[in-house]
Amino acid sequence: MTQKMIKNAVGRMVPLFINGEKAIPFQGVGKYKPEQSKYNSKISSNSNFSLDGNKQVKSLKEALLKAGLRDGITISTHHHFRNGDLLANQVFDIAHDLGVKDLIWFPSASFPCHEHLIKYLEDGTILGIEGSMNGPLGRFCSQGKMKRTAVLRSHGGRYQAIQDGEVKIDIAVIGASCADCFGNANGLEGPSASGLLGFALADSQYADKVILVTDNMIPFPCVPWQIQGNFVDYTVEMEQIGIPEKIVSGTTKITKSPDRLYIADLTAKFCDQAGLIKNGFSFQAGAGGTSLAIANYFSQIMKEKSVKARFARGGSNKYLVKMLEDGQVDYILDGQTFDLEGVRSMRENANHVWTSPFTSYNYHGKGNFAGIIDVVILGATEVDLDFNANVVTHSDGYLLHGIGGWQNCLFGKTVILPIPLFRNRIPIIRDKVTTLCGPGELIDVIVTERGIAINPLRKDLIEKLRDSDLPIKTLKELKFEAENICGVPEKIETTSNIIAVIKWVDGTILDSVYQVSE
Repeated sequence: MTQKMIKNAVGRMVPLFINGEKAIPFQGVGKYKPEQSKYNSKISSNSNFSLDGNKQVKSLKEALLKAGLRDGITISTHHHFRNGDLLANQVFDIAHDLGVKDLIWFPSASFPCHEHLIKYLEDGTILGIEGSMNGPLGRFCSQGKMKRTAVLRSHGGRYQAIQDGEVKIDIAVIGASCADCFGNANGLEGPSASGLLGFALADSQYADKVILVTDNMIPFPCVPWQIQGNFVDYTVEMEQIGIPEKIVSGTTKITKSPDRLYIADLTAKFCDQAGLIKNGFSFQAGAGGTSLAIANYFSQIMKEKSVKARFARGGSNKYLVKMLEDGQVDYILDGQTFDLEGVRSMRENANHVWTSPFTSYNYHGKGNFAGIIDVVILGATEVDLDFNANVVTHSDGYLLHGIGGWQNCLFGKTVILPIPLFRNRIPIIRDKVTTLCGPGELIDVIVTERGIAINPLRKDLIEKLRDSDLPIKTLKELKFEAENICGVPEKIETTSNIIAVIKWVDGTILDSVYQVSE
């Protein structure tokens, strides 16, 4: 059956209907103005629960049955356990054993450990996934094997979709490393400690039924609580919900690659010469090797200039924690916790503050943190000559990454993408990105090992760097250099079958992802 398509505001063809539901094409940054009211879950009353506060049941299977596990419903999980997650796989093992079919899985993200679920996509236990897919699940989807069109959202877009009623969660399964029988929970203590639980906040608030699972049940009250028991229907204690060494990376390290270190050095020098590193500034950088190197260079410049940052936006890690504890930043506003030092700091430091996609990214809230941040460091798989960027597909067209908070961070005051000019001898600057995830008008600077390109819209930055000794070039010049070294990449072969769509932060459709020809 031919899908009805329409060209959106950035010239991408997108479907008018997704999985039978009417879709709204991207209309431009800040142009879509929703008018409907926010959604909330079914009303519960105290008569539904034991007044002694004990919501504990004997097993996850019992909790799922009590919560109404049945064909065709939507089940959500979160990704704070990353590649050490044991819980999501067990949920669908139970559903399969019970013969339940056509489930929609709504994770905040997936990891390679969830390759286990491919067999359930094949046998019909799971009908489809609405959530960022990494690794094997993304490849499975790119091959056109998923029965339902995947919907990819940013972290903030996921919160927006839940609160707006775009996605109705029937059962949310929330894993926590520490909890009480009432359902208060945190991720700070216990063998499966993951730090922040912010990505599960919307699920707890809006799902019809909420199951809280832990491998560390303690007496009431579990404090501090990141998940409030008042939102929880059932609690379960299990032997193990996560593999500790795979939950957080205790070995997060600065890159040793000379090219990546040079990119990081150029990025820090650019920010310094542009006057962005100054008293009271704020910044966000991820936990990748290049981002960690940039934060380290920031720290050195800040020491030399006696500069102190008001806050750093995390993913927290040992390098950011050291800056906090050395007095170089006043606060860490944590989005997710990437290593054991981050977990410790969140437990011990009052100025290490947990946040959620609501506070940080929700585009349909009354403001959020994203637009307050002075310097935002992000990655990309591709960039085109209009500064548009791709983070979900590789240049071969395969869907192998999630959006995460990337789209939401584009609203920072100065957005910088430090990226290599080519990967595996494939240039990453293209005439047109394979998949459009972020409009170029929101991306300010591209830093590569062979030069720095400033978006022509940022005349202020161009003026400040006019007499700089840094290698300032245009994207066209950088693209020409890459193609001289690597050649012009061949065009990707895809079918006309749309296997996924990319949603913008406001819920509109930014781009379509097509099945890869094999």
